[in-house]
Amino acid sequence: MDTTRVLAAALPLHEGAEITVSGWVHRVRDLGGITFVLLRDRSGLAQLVYDTPPDFANESVISVRGTVAANEKAPGGYEVKVVESTTLGPAAGELPLSVNQTPENVGIDAILDNRIISLRNPRIRHIFEVQASIVKYFAEWLRNQDFTEIKSSKIIGSGTEGGTGLFSVDYFGETVYLAQSPQFYKQAMVASGLERVFEIGAAYRAEKHDTPRHLNEYVSLDVEMGFIENEVDLMDLEVGLLSHIFAGVARDHGDILGEYGATVPSTEAMAHTPRISHDDAKKLIKERTGKSAFEINPEGERVLCEWAQETHGVEAVFVYAFPRKKRPFYTYPEGLKTRSFDLLFRGLEITTGGQRIHDYNTLLDTLPKFGLTEEGLGDYCKIFKYGCPPHGGFAIGLERITQQILGLHNVKEASLFPRDRKRVRP
Repeated sequence: MDTTRVLAAALPLHEGAEITVSGWVHRVRDLGGITFVLLRDRSGLAQLVYDTPPDFANESVISVRGTVAANEKAPGGYEVKVVESTTLGPAAGELPLSVNQTPENVGIDAILDNRIISLRNPRIRHIFEVQASIVKYFAEWLRNQDFTEIKSSKIIGSGTEGGTGLFSVDYFGETVYLAQSPQFYKQAMVASGLERVFEIGAAYRAEKHDTPRHLNEYVSLDVEMGFIENEVDLMDLEVGLLSHIFAGVARDHGDILGEYGATVPSTEAMAHTPRISHDDAKKLIKERTGKSAFEINPEGERVLCEWAQETHGVEAVFVYAFPRKKRPFYTYPEGLKTRSFDLLFRGLEITTGGQRIHDYNTLLDTLPKFGLTEEGLGDYCKIFKYGCPPHGGFAIGLERITQQILGLHNVKEASLFPRDRKRVRP
């Protein structure tokens, strides 16, 4: 068989030619004298026409040689009349999960329990095509702003978030931890002279949540920037970054957005993202719900995003000036408040960030207020003891922003192989 392979999406370019297509058997329709087979490859679906019924099951991997012909009823308007067919990888007849059906008809547990198979479903796989573009445009925009990508260790000796929510690991007889974030290393690299850094990597939180918005292992899109004035510089930076990501997703994946009934904010809309203090946000929530808001809970996040949409035309809002007790010890203090913020998008917090303490003596004065010591933080304080510029940063949860773009019901849908309190396989 000719080894020159044509993708399904490229069939219109080869009308009348004999070509080879290869992929997975998505669906078989035997009409008696003729059999139609939908073949699935990375580009989409191709219709194959067999004169005699083929002997393979759904999800078998096949390669066929045949002639391309126009057929307005076929996917893409073209089909392949099969001359020769080879089964490269036969599939067992009984699939644990149907790949060619709408995943909305299957429960989330069944989808995740059979993740190896469910990822073959095109609609599910499309989630991760969008996610790949989010990562691509995140890195692309930051590199164009003179940021340098770093990769830091995920095995750490102590927690930079104050020591709570850490997974402990036996490291040759010593207890170490899985990193909650690359915070320590981002700050170290800003102080090294790189000034602007970003990282895309796994983060771990040993929190006993079991909700549609939490994972214990997730991908964190981290940014850190030196020589800032305050947190406003960071919010401005994130608006530009997200505008670039949204524009790229809209350009590359309009078909997938349509499939999910989803949209992304325009660059113009993102430029109007409102900014509201933590205190004013709580007042607004009380005005709209009649409930006092001691903290901004999930209901409050939805209320704030609804307000932003109504008043500013965008389903996003920055909440800034969080109380010191609500933020990590390294957050830059301003009286009883901090130079920190969250970004809420479509009713969910997708970003936490802010300016960091960069002065060594200020950091030492702060540690006892959080029950911490310089010795307990290991090498962290050395970053500031030997000179560090004013700086700050933020982190975007990759799975959460994917969830919010596509309108997914559960963040686990946006994780290839999610890890939560109950799930450690596949």
